[in-house]
Amino acid sequence: MAENSAAEDGGPPAQVADAGAGGRAAVRIGMIVGPTGAGKTAFSIDLAERLGAEIVNADSRQLYRGMDLGTAKPDAADRARVPHHLIDVRDPDDPIDVAGFAALADSAIAEIAARGRPVLVVGGSGLYLRVLRGGLFAGPPAAPEYRAELGALAAARGAAYLHDRLKEADAEAARRIAVNDVARIVRALEVFAVSGITISEHHRRHRGAATAGGYEHLAIGLTLERARLYARIDRRFDAMIAAGLVAEVRGLRAAGARPGGVILQTIGYREIGDYLAGKCDLPAAIAIAKRESRRLAKRQLTWFRRETGVVWLDPASGGAEALARLREFFGAAHSAGARCAPGGGPGE
Repeated sequence: MAENSAAEDGGPPAQVADAGAGGRAAVRIGMIVGPTGAGKTAFSIDLAERLGAEIVNADSRQLYRGMDLGTAKPDAADRARVPHHLIDVRDPDDPIDVAGFAALADSAIAEIAARGRPVLVVGGSGLYLRVLRGGLFAGPPAAPEYRAELGALAAARGAAYLHDRLKEADAEAARRIAVNDVARIVRALEVFAVSGITISEHHRRHRGAATAGGYEHLAIGLTLERARLYARIDRRFDAMIAAGLVAEVRGLRAAGARPGGVILQTIGYREIGDYLAGKCDLPAAIAIAKRESRRLAKRQLTWFRRETGVVWLDPASGGAEALARLREFFGAAHSAGARCAPGGGPGE
């Protein structure tokens, strides 16, 4: 599944709260957010067609080439209907951090806006979306020696050992971060060691921060009753398997996927990788991947529910309201531009 570890607290120091701020104030963006499996792709493509908009991807795994089926990446037909940006921009062995995403997103948004087209940013990676909203905290600097020490402990004693240490230091973060997500566990422990303040408290202090340096935005969140969402997640993973996910993972492994790299840190790819390595049978791998995808959806919902100003809609019935709200939002910007442009509209 996509939208994996960049959804919350992980990665290198996030000192990008004002990335690209110089040109952000003049641009409005719509956002379609929500948990994995909620139907963001179809919902956003339909909206983009009606709005004449282009889509900027904010799914942390759709950035990578070759990770197609397991990330539910928009296919060629979808991309022919609506232009998509920030898909297939990196190889999996060349990972991108939050600052790198912000720079790429700023460039894509500026390019779209320069053509006079509305921008829809679509994804479930909460940290990527937060940096565009302008509320990401400036984390303490990295401590390479401490990171190396924690990495050695993880290698010697397992990720669960570090996760237990995180429970003692920051139980709130430990509840959000998966036991096997070593990168984010290490970062949370590092933040606490360097600053004496938990990463959870850092986020509390900066959550809902004014969008200084952020885009003016309207965020539409997709939500549905939990049982329906989980059933959709299960059906989607079955469809991925039927479409050839096992072969996709086999090909990525054969091409040299690094242990602990992006591919094997991603739900679905990790479990199918375990099956191909002989660690479990295929039914067990599928069951675990579905379970982890449901857990991811729950974490994402918790994340987005804490964000301010999100308009929550059911994907099955909320299309008309989303369209009306976005038309008003983008239309207001157009009207303001027309009032400010001497002698005519903003395109003259």
